[in-house]
Amino acid sequence: MATAPKQHLMTDGLILREYETVAEADRFVAILTRDKGLLRASARGAKRVKSRAGAATQPLCYARLSLIPARDKYIIEDAQPQEVFFPLRQDVEKLALAQYFCELALRLCPTDAAAPNHLRLLLNGLHYLSSGQKPPLQVKAVVEGRLLSLEGYMPDLVGCCQCGRQEGDLWFSPTAGTLFCAAHSGQTDLSQAVAVSGGVLAALRHILYGDFERCFAFSLPAADTADLATLMERFLLAQLQRSFKTLDFYHSLRS
Repeated sequence: MATAPKQHLMTDGLILREYETVAEADRFVAILTRDKGLLRASARGAKRVKSRAGAATQPLCYARLSLIPARDKYIIEDAQPQEVFFPLRQDVEKLALAQYFCELALRLCPTDAAAPNHLRLLLNGLHYLSSGQKPPLQVKAVVEGRLLSLEGYMPDLVGCCQCGRQEGDLWFSPTAGTLFCAAHSGQTDLSQAVAVSGGVLAALRHILYGDFERCFAFSLPAADTADLATLMERFLLAQLQRSFKTLDFYHSLRS
């Protein structure tokens, strides 16, 4: 009996990471796709100078892809670059932050399930990072926070978890994901908590609770932006209970 031909998958995706391969001319990559979420694929001969898929299968390239399903991966039959985010490759600090976004996506994005919002968030983050239209720390906080919320890591930012107070001195517990007011601060470890100003709290609510289309659309003073970034990062690390090598490298460059 003849075997039915394998169906092509036509989708678009962001190349997140390249892996080592035995074949020197081939490229094996992890991709965040719109229709299938995270998947792994190989592009035969992509490292050859004349390869049509060479540029489109490099990390941080957004491409239109024609994929053929194989046993435990996909074969990239064709790849057409849509955006390569070239300015990121000219700034080592921004490049490190972009690589951190990719590592986060590999940890948090779904596999074998549609992921249009995950992909759009990453692309928007890379766009703002590449264009310089938003401060890098703001872009970082939005990507971290919205990725977490897409995967169900949602803090309670309405008010103090004990009395509901929404103004005045408030602290945020990255571990519990809740707010505490001064009157109830004794019920959390303030050495691990982060003080939250009104502006930072408004930005947090905008990122996590607001319209997805406008999650990057806000501005803060530089000091508040730094505080926002610190709070969001501490929440992410506390919830995921792991570190990221790309994040450590990014901080080493900033320091």
